[in-house]
Amino acid sequence: MKLIQPIIPQNQQFYNSQENFLLHNWEKDASGELDLKAICVFCALGFFLDDDTYYKNIKVVKPSTTLVLEGDKIVSASTNFKWHYNPREITFNETVNEFTELFEKIIAEQTKDKYVILPLSGGLDSRTQAVALRNHQEKVFAYSYQFKNGINENKYGEAIAKALHFKFKKFEIEKGYLWKVIDELASINHCFSDFTSPRQMAFLDEYPAMGDVFSLGHWGDVLFDSMGLNEEADFETQLRVLLKKIVKKGGMELGQSLWQAWGLAGDFQSYLTERVSVLLDGIKISNANARIRAFKSMYWAPRWTSVNLAVFEQVRPITLPYYDDRMCRFICTIPEAHLAARKIQIEYIKRHSHEVAKIAWQAQHPYHLFNYHHNKLPYNLGYRVADKLKREMNKLAGKKLIQRNWELQFLGKENDINLRHCLFDNPQLSQVIPTEVIEKYYKKFKLEDSVYWSHAVSMLLTISLKLNYQI
Repeated sequence: MKLIQPIIPQNQQFYNSQENFLLHNWEKDASGELDLKAICVFCALGFFLDDDTYYKNIKVVKPSTTLVLEGDKIVSASTNFKWHYNPREITFNETVNEFTELFEKIIAEQTKDKYVILPLSGGLDSRTQAVALRNHQEKVFAYSYQFKNGINENKYGEAIAKALHFKFKKFEIEKGYLWKVIDELASINHCFSDFTSPRQMAFLDEYPAMGDVFSLGHWGDVLFDSMGLNEEADFETQLRVLLKKIVKKGGMELGQSLWQAWGLAGDFQSYLTERVSVLLDGIKISNANARIRAFKSMYWAPRWTSVNLAVFEQVRPITLPYYDDRMCRFICTIPEAHLAARKIQIEYIKRHSHEVAKIAWQAQHPYHLFNYHHNKLPYNLGYRVADKLKREMNKLAGKKLIQRNWELQFLGKENDINLRHCLFDNPQLSQVIPTEVIEKYYKKFKLEDSVYWSHAVSMLLTISLKLNYQI
């Protein structure tokens, strides 16, 4: 029997690395020693690196791996795909034509004879999917959400749905919803991600009535854009840029504090840098942008992005056109010049739905796909002045604009009671992480810079929930 992991796996497959057999219920079988080094890295990045888990003897099968099995015993393992960069001599027009054919074929296969649940945002990935589903409007139920007292993000999804004649529903993320669902969420994502990122958890009961299958746009923004480097950037530059992309604010400090509290040898920052360096060096791609894209697709997508897909899967099957192996292989053959600046998706949308392309692109608001190039001085001066004036008036009126989910889930009296309970009333947590470390980052979050230290508090909360159920 063979088990073949996709290029970007949707689900984590665990195995016991000491006895070399697959685990169908890994938490039930996890009785080994906590991997303290891996947990330090988890706190810094927000995801476990490479094949790490909470335990030394439990590992994750790596992407693009083929396992030969006898029962659950792993007989052999081999790599079935390596990320590469072999650009063809192909025009941009030909590239868009090929993308169109491939993308619409994948979408059609994934949604055949199904009623589709389509999350829409102000970005390009879901908009591209919406256009691909333009001829099946009777089978699409779209939705979007925004923060309570936040930016009106629902207007983008509503406009796209209206242009394509989709059913549409808008949601608002309420303050403090997390504490009502946190136990269920911990059982869904197994505490491999923080709890404020999967905002879809706020509306879990709404999805079943909307359709048969989700069509999700995850990872399109990574595959169809540049990483912002000179293509000939040296290795040290690549490493520095990559670390800046993956290490969260306050994450390095928390990792270092835990490293010291646990008496681990050496220096945490050096350890993390060396691990990332080795993994990056193992990707034999000369183009700096393609190499970092490959790194993120190998180590970030499966261990962070994929983790919270389980929330969608809890209620309906999921499909991910950008995760498809054929899409990953296609990307490896496309010149970086065509991939940069989201050009392929933009051109696809413009060609196939002029009306959707005319809807404002949130990242370039108020500009759309035909004129976003004018989002610079002096063209956007009037908008920038008006926007600044509006923000200043809101400040004077005492209106706080909510931009991040943790602001709704961690701030305020009731939220703080729940947060403190999880951090300070859990004996399992204090057995592993010294109370003074927890207190240090909680105080930094409350008294110093809540934006900078929110990640650290969120990771301590995640570990608390994990240890509350199993140590």
